[in-house]
Amino acid sequence: VEGFITTDTSLSEKLALPTVAVAGHQRVEGITNIILDHTRAARLALEHLRDLGHEEIAFIRGQTMSSDSTVRWNAICEVAQQLGIRIRPELTIQLEGFDSTPGIGYSFTKRLLARKQPFTALFAYNDIAAIGAIWAFHEAGLHVPQDISVVGFDDIPGAAFASPGLTTVRQPLVKMGQIAAQTVVDLIEGRGEYAPEIAIETEFVIRRSTGPANANNRRPTGIRQKTMSQ
Repeated sequence: VEGFITTDTSLSEKLALPTVAVAGHQRVEGITNIILDHTRAARLALEHLRDLGHEEIAFIRGQTMSSDSTVRWNAICEVAQQLGIRIRPELTIQLEGFDSTPGIGYSFTKRLLARKQPFTALFAYNDIAAIGAIWAFHEAGLHVPQDISVVGFDDIPGAAFASPGLTTVRQPLVKMGQIAAQTVVDLIEGRGEYAPEIAIETEFVIRRSTGPANANNRRPTGIRQKTMSQ
């Protein structure tokens, strides 16, 4: 073994061999951290919703066990403040547990709807949670995007085939892996200069789960009766 590549792992001290951390989120001298530009990601998503006229936006935060959760949320809060978007505690819910299926987004969105607070858009921590949220909205008689716009994060393979197709922040995992591999090889062979961080830009994929907000949308969610037109 001549070097290490770690993924979503918190490292507290330098290792004996050249090391590249993908999504480590903690600066450690001697370790190159490949990170996602979460500020750009938050800006792309929130500007999209703002430009569609959404003012009351709900948020699903990630589990605390994920190294991405805190840094992603902090970026969202920072960008929201810059754009004049209010983040209301009653419209924010945090995922808990280890479920990695859409069921987790479904159950926590039902809790959000039970609060009966009006909102016209939802920005979910990841695509899995967003897809589950769409199920919960449908069950409550709410149409996506006519009543609620939904934005995910990651652009997993199933995002394009959700119903409707999911608007999402694309996380370039392949590119991050390629850069990590090349960086650790360069460190092993003594090429180039050590960099503490390498930030990777995100892309924003617009599909059919987002649409304009309008006056008819701004009603208390979770109490509308399901219509026969579905």
